[in-house]
Amino acid sequence: MEPLAYRMRPRNLDEIVGQQHLVGPGKIISRMLKARMLSSMILYGPPGTGKTSIASAIAGSTKYAFRKLNAATDSKKDLQIVAEEAKMSGTVILLLDEIHRLDKAKQDFLLPHLESGRIILIGATTENPYISINPAIRSRTQIFPVHPLSINEIKVALARAMTDQQRGLGKMPLVLEANAEDQLARATNGDLRSALNGLELAAKSTDPGPDGKIHLTLPVIEESIQKRALSADKDGDAHYDVVSALQKSIRGSDVDAALHYLARLIAAGDLTSIARRLMVIAYEDIGLANMPAVQRAVTAVQAAQQVGLPEARIPLADVVIELCLSPKSNSGILAIDKALDQVKQGGVGAIPDYLKDAHYQGAKKLGHGVDYQFPHDYPQDWVAQQYLPDRLKGAQYYEPKQNGRFEAALGKQYWQLRLAQRQVLNGHHHPTK
Repeated sequence: MEPLAYRMRPRNLDEIVGQQHLVGPGKIISRMLKARMLSSMILYGPPGTGKTSIASAIAGSTKYAFRKLNAATDSKKDLQIVAEEAKMSGTVILLLDEIHRLDKAKQDFLLPHLESGRIILIGATTENPYISINPAIRSRTQIFPVHPLSINEIKVALARAMTDQQRGLGKMPLVLEANAEDQLARATNGDLRSALNGLELAAKSTDPGPDGKIHLTLPVIEESIQKRALSADKDGDAHYDVVSALQKSIRGSDVDAALHYLARLIAAGDLTSIARRLMVIAYEDIGLANMPAVQRAVTAVQAAQQVGLPEARIPLADVVIELCLSPKSNSGILAIDKALDQVKQGGVGAIPDYLKDAHYQGAKKLGHGVDYQFPHDYPQDWVAQQYLPDRLKGAQYYEPKQNGRFEAALGKQYWQLRLAQRQVLNGHHHPTK
């Protein structure tokens, strides 16, 4: 028999618990269905938050065939079977789990079917699609975040499962005590699948009492879900809020707060999010102020991933403490963002001819590479020449900070080179030897 979470899967949008920003009245997915203009989409968020439920509800609401595959474990042949079915029936809704692991061969096969509309793709992923999913797929889909369910939303789903006599546990004489219900709703961290399966395990493994009823007490529920409240607090904070709080605590040099949020992520078993976020923090917030610490952070993350939990907590704790107490600098991210902003606003300009590629026949006739001065031919491997396009001459993106000895030394070198360059060029486009 299928698990309770599977049996209680929504058959239409009205049965979906949570994610009202997508499926509520007048919201985007509801409007798509009403207008019969369903497009491919990617749903991303933590496990058990309704990605598969939304896909099956859309299929139920449209009466289209619904198929589910996994991008990592199912083959290109499995995709071909779905494509053939789509040719015969007109349209198939394909839920593709772990879409961030879709390889190029499967992607290339899938793209024309998305273009034609024969396959409506609903990709599901716990990874940030803007980072982990190929742009070719992203450009053909709408991207929607799904959030951990609130405590009240999980309680609604639990009550529904306990009273549904066809698909749920309504035929069992269950009594779910209030404090047990609170724990079940809280400790599953916004993951409805875990809550429903924990409820079913508790119900089916507990003998009836003298009154003939199955009493689901707090100890029974705690035993059934095998965990306490992890990263969710009493208000059901989203998983992403904990990750954000970890970064802000490290940035703010608060060791104890950072260790608290790290502990919540470790207790939730979320090594993937910890690893990615710590590497981002190292480069974004410590950066050039202490590059050796940045490198140690990368090494610690790699060690944590190799040994896995629970031992991973040791290198992770060490590096979080070091990052908290390290000098901070965000000059790197500020510099690249300033450069990107200028490029996006059309600030590009022509590359000077002497910097253009000259490794092909006829390049010299075009003036490419001519008069380029090779820095290694000069004292201290440096010569003043203009590298930026004419229209951006003198542009400055990097503003060195002085918080750490490492960046202070870089800053000193930066200013010396800028000054020397400006003095030598003195307004001329390109110096000659």
